[in-house]
Amino acid sequence: MTNLTSAAAPAPEQLADHPRMVRGLLNIAHALDHLFLLIFAAAVSTMAADMGLAQWQDLMPYGAGAFFMFGLGALPAGRLGDVWGRRSMMLIFFFGIGAASILTAFMQTPWQLAISLTLIGLFASIYHPVGIPMLLERSANPGATIGFNGLAGNLGVAVAALLTGFLIQWQGWRAAFIIPGVVALLCGWFFARACPQEVSSPAKRKGGAKVNLPAPLLARALVVMTAAAITSSVLFNFTTNGNGLLLAERFQGVMEDPVALGLLLALVYAVASVAQVVVGHLINRFSLKRFFMFMVMAQIPMLVLASQAQGWWLFAALIGVMVFIFGAIPFTDFMIARYVDDRLRSRVSGMRLGVSFAVSSLSVWALGPVVKAMGFGSSLLLLACFSVTTTLILTLLPGAEHEQSPAS
Repeated sequence: MTNLTSAAAPAPEQLADHPRMVRGLLNIAHALDHLFLLIFAAAVSTMAADMGLAQWQDLMPYGAGAFFMFGLGALPAGRLGDVWGRRSMMLIFFFGIGAASILTAFMQTPWQLAISLTLIGLFASIYHPVGIPMLLERSANPGATIGFNGLAGNLGVAVAALLTGFLIQWQGWRAAFIIPGVVALLCGWFFARACPQEVSSPAKRKGGAKVNLPAPLLARALVVMTAAAITSSVLFNFTTNGNGLLLAERFQGVMEDPVALGLLLALVYAVASVAQVVVGHLINRFSLKRFFMFMVMAQIPMLVLASQAQGWWLFAALIGVMVFIFGAIPFTDFMIARYVDDRLRSRVSGMRLGVSFAVSSLSVWALGPVVKAMGFGSSLLLLACFSVTTTLILTLLPGAEHEQSPAS
């Protein structure tokens, strides 16, 4: 791999993108990352009954460790990605998450389950600070790359709802962890064969790492971005872990087959995932700050509508909610690509993810108790308040006059 010569004049290695197989596997990895984190949420009712618990709400807090480590683990993962190498870290991701998922299938008690789910979260934490910067390091169009990668990740969310329901009916909840685990191991094998060895890690490439903002503005942008990511991650975690249970509650008397409900939820996520591709193509055409604020503000009326809707009206409202929640996701990754040099991206991404996902993991822990105490209607209104908070935070982002082309 040819070293970088300067931030302003990209070296030849940046002109040729990764091989198609490598890009494909990096996008599949994003799908797997979200799929593994949501198998538990899709299967929690069946698992609770199997473990002798009366309600799914009683088992849900045991999954919080996965999301806590998903955030906390991003800190060392980002640093290792820059300093040690992104290829090596992605191999650990594929083989580690596959093995942890298969291990989960053999757990017998809630506390055993909590340990294995935490391991899944630890390995899942590698992808975002490592896999996305790896995709972007040679990309000529970061917006489109992030948009398509976001589509892949959220299709993983959709597949989790559909595949888990099918596997539970076919072979039980344990198969829902084993089969995706085997797929991850196979993807790791293909990635090892297809991805060339790195001659040097990103941090050791020639030229000083540079950013496109003055230090005070960069610090403000990163603080605002992290604060906004915390509130946005609360919405993402609460909805993606709770939507299946919300549909089951609001569709009583209309549709109650788990596979059919899983198909409906997969359709919600599939439609909403397209929003990330659209955002990726539009993100260079509008002010980043105003576009981001629009996507967040649009969540508010959708959440209010979903809090009151039943049956098919809820289905329509959920599509609106998830379109704008998913559509807001690419902005933070694009901001890192715009403002931060590639030699620092994994570490900056890891710091942002470490804080935001570790804090927002509390929403997964609180999902069961909050819904049990307040019901889904009041819970969705509470989420609307988080969208209001995110909008206010985004007013502090640097304005259009500071927006430049992506960092080299």
